Amino acid sequence: MGIVRDSKRTQKNIINTAMKLFARDGFDGVSVDLIAKEADINKAMIYYYFKNKAKLYEKVVNTLLDEIYEQIVEDIKKADKPNDELKIFIETFCNYAWNNPYLSSLMLAELGSGAKNLPDDMFVGLKQIFLLLSDILKRGKERGCFFDIEPIIIHFMITGTINLFISTKSLRKRVAKEFGADVCDDCGEKELSSYIYKKIVKMLKA
Repeated sequence: MGIVRDSKRTQKNIINTAMKLFARDGFDGVSVDLIAKEADINKAMIYYYFKNKAKLYEKVVNTLLDEIYEQIVEDIKKADKPNDELKIFIETFCNYAWNNPYLSSLMLAELGSGAKNLPDDMFVGLKQIFLLLSDILKRGKERGCFFDIEPIIIHFMITGTINLFISTKSLRKRVAKEFGADVCDDCGEKELSSYIYKKIVKMLKA
């Protein structure tokens, strides 16, 4: 049992370290040597568990997408109306991204590069999250709660706003400090998700 626990602990350490580095420097800016150094392990361990850098990157992104998808699915079970489902979708995505800020940086980096580093099977995770929201919106339209829906645009409005807001946290604090601008530098995840939900619902009901 001790060997199994050590193996899982080592893999988790590698994944968490790689997640931080990929988010900061992008796929091309990170080497296996750097990951091994930051994780304080022999790089042979990375090849042993993940074969190569591409497979490790795949594991990092899949881990984030699977976790957030499963959490949204679980939380939505508490709702019985499309409005509540939408609110929970936004709140859960925001809360997860807020507490796992590397997700936002990775997603924005991939979108900016045309998702060139994402293997085809990794699009499944992104597709799952999009279809989850799309189904909520369609149910809302069928029940007369929402009108004039365009799922992909609404999806980007929600996830894009959250990811950009989180990834620019340090920049917004700097702008607020140096220029005294109101850039919501002290806003928390609850304020963010609440604001997005209110604006999206108002738009969908117009």
